[in-house]
Amino acid sequence: MTGELGYSLPPAIRRIATNFRLAGWIGLWAQAVIGVVASGLFVIYSLEPETGPGEASAGIFTSIGIVTAFVSAFWGFRYTRLARKLRNPNPDLRPKPKDAARAIRIGLIISLVGMLVTILGTQSIVGPLLLRGLRQGPVVIGATRDSSAFINAADIAVVCSATNTIFAHYIGLCCSLWLQYVVNR
Repeated sequence: MTGELGYSLPPAIRRIATNFRLAGWIGLWAQAVIGVVASGLFVIYSLEPETGPGEASAGIFTSIGIVTAFVSAFWGFRYTRLARKLRNPNPDLRPKPKDAARAIRIGLIISLVGMLVTILGTQSIVGPLLLRGLRQGPVVIGATRDSSAFINAADIAVVCSATNTIFAHYIGLCCSLWLQYVVNR
């Protein structure tokens, strides 16, 4: 069968290149969009002046997770470049199978590390939020309370940011696992 440039590629190479291209673009755009949303929510959290020690570590872990999500999105773009190289008519210039497997392995590691760091950030914010919620107790009309005991929108924004970031890493994992399946088939 003739390829798009008039040369013949082996069917397995063509299938792998097509899947690298597709998974790369899906991973890039999905993670970039979700990463931008997570970043916006994280900015809302960062503007909140009152943060406790648990919340500071949540901010550090979540911000590292967000940065890692963008690195993973970049890695999705790298998959598209690898797909282009796989379509090279000269077999000597095509990446070796071990290069493709290595790229997939690095993509998996990036997403797993990012997901782990973001989960740590989520856990370090959920605990203090639970304690705040338990301290709130029943509201008595006319009673004054410490405003730091209440859960506010910024607290929820960081949880949303972290869950969006975990979802972005999940998409990166799915793309890399799909590519690993295609390459090993």
